[in-house]
Amino acid sequence: MNIDWSKYINYEINVTLNENYGVVHSDKMENPFYEIVFKAGMLKEIFDDGLLLLTAYKGRDIEVFIPYSSIKCVEIIHPQKN
Repeated sequence: MNIDWSKYINYEINVTLNENYGVVHSDKMENPFYEIVFKAGMLKEIFDDGLLLLTAYKGRDIEVFIPYSSIKCVEIIHPQKN
């Protein structure tokens, strides 16, 4: 199934990534676990190989490219109805 991402340009999205970037472990845990890694922002552009998000970090605009192969799940946040 292919999704028509163009319908969601300028929507806020949360993307859960397939990759795990770190292990969380403490003395109280028997086994370490991988933390869930996600990116959030406004869907700015769509490419053949991924999505471009616009987000802010420390008061600066940041563009984040996410290849489709890295996407596990996407939450699409619809604008509130007035």
